[in-house]
Amino acid sequence: MADATGALVVSAAAAAEERRKEHPLSQIAASGTHRLLLKQWLKEEDLLARRVALREARLDGARKEIAFLYCAFFAFHAASVLLLFLSSASAAASPGAAKACRRSWIPCLVSLLSSLAMIWALRYKCDTEAVLKRLLAREREDAMLLGKCVAELKRKGLDFDLLKEVDALRRAKSLRVEAKGGEKARRWQARDLAVFALSGAACGVLVLTRSLLCN
Repeated sequence: MADATGALVVSAAAAAEERRKEHPLSQIAASGTHRLLLKQWLKEEDLLARRVALREARLDGARKEIAFLYCAFFAFHAASVLLLFLSSASAAASPGAAKACRRSWIPCLVSLLSSLAMIWALRYKCDTEAVLKRLLAREREDAMLLGKCVAELKRKGLDFDLLKEVDALRRAKSLRVEAKGGEKARRWQARDLAVFALSGAACGVLVLTRSLLCN
């Protein structure tokens, strides 16, 4: 009886040693649960990589549109002020100068409406950029955590503790959400300062338009 027990212990130890010598990927291929989990995680990793690439493309597009709106704002007002200056210089000696001053509200209104439209579009695009940046950061962190789990599974093989590692992944995500939820919002942001600066520039253009037409 003792010999049989000893033989079983020796055979179990030999089997464990043989399993340790086996490559982790071979162990995963032999285990249905680990193989299914690895396939699922690889699919999720590929999906996250595609979503990150899509977010990056949309973020680049939003930044290009913001740069275009900045250029359009300054180009429009520069061109309008230049045209008003040339027209006022040519009509300064003509008898219609007083009439042009009375009608100065028309270019002022056009300038004001154009400025408001471009500032609104710029603020909308800046908010879109902020949302895309948050989504991109979250998906990059998800991809990083999932990549770590895939690497650990490939490295450990059957020694990979499914319950422990999956629970650690969920706990890391929950801690990340709590950390972001506890962050205090900044009182002033860069896009708010840009809107204030453009609003001041629009008001300055209105004053300049009035002075060019009436002086």
